[in-house]
Amino acid sequence: MPSHFLAQLKVGDLEISGYSVAGEETVIGMPQLDVCFDIGKAPNQLISINHVLLTHGHMDHAAGIAYYLSHRKFLGLPAGTVLAPPNLLGHIQQILDAWGRLDGNSIPAKLIGVQPGDEYRLKPNLIVRVFATRHTRQAVGFSVIETRKKLKPEYFGLGAQEIVKLKRQGTQVENPVEVPIVSYLGDTSYVDFSQIEHVAKSRILIAECTFFEDEHVERADAGRHMHIDEFAPLLDRMQNEVVIITHLTQRTGIGEIKKMLKAKLSEEAFKKIIILMERRGRGK
Repeated sequence: MPSHFLAQLKVGDLEISGYSVAGEETVIGMPQLDVCFDIGKAPNQLISINHVLLTHGHMDHAAGIAYYLSHRKFLGLPAGTVLAPPNLLGHIQQILDAWGRLDGNSIPAKLIGVQPGDEYRLKPNLIVRVFATRHTRQAVGFSVIETRKKLKPEYFGLGAQEIVKLKRQGTQVENPVEVPIVSYLGDTSYVDFSQIEHVAKSRILIAECTFFEDEHVERADAGRHMHIDEFAPLLDRMQNEVVIITHLTQRTGIGEIKKMLKAKLSEEAFKKIIILMERRGRGK
């Protein structure tokens, strides 16, 4: 049986499964990309995903890390890969060592420290790029980017054999092209993410907007989270096709949140919005 009742949605051919409620749990899996953004309490539906991209170390985002890695061993899967800010790696290893002693079995893991500007290759045509956020010390966000090659304009019209011949002669006939697929902000206070091209142009933006009511502005500032008054104007500058909102406060109901979003956002921006937790039990 599944351990979690996860929200389910599809954007084109990409499946997205997750759960995200502020202070309770956040985990977002995208199996076709082989990435899990944060790990929450490690839903067993997402254990087979090989890469966890951990934004920061708060319990609601990272509590399941030992179970995720240990259960992969139990299932006969290779050691999971965890990309995380460097200041978390020693603590994660201590947790794994302690649980290994309790369990009587070592917990294999591939722990990789990453900081803004770093890249990690998931597949030959797929990279993760790291960018800075503002939440805890060294907190980061992640973009998954498809890399392609595009024929240079001066070689348009040439036949396949001519292109092959030029390549064999060492001629660079193609330019690299990046297609940002998804960017995940994790928990963060306001940053002008429209200035980070691969985030602003990601097809999918997975973004926290935790607080919505006027009296919660100070609460948002204190916790380094985003309030709708900052989030709404930011979205108007972004170029994403779909925006998935996560990490909603439990202090405001989803119905009321939708009304506030509609009132604050432009009509074009509001049409892009999906509230993750509204999709529990829906696969559309």
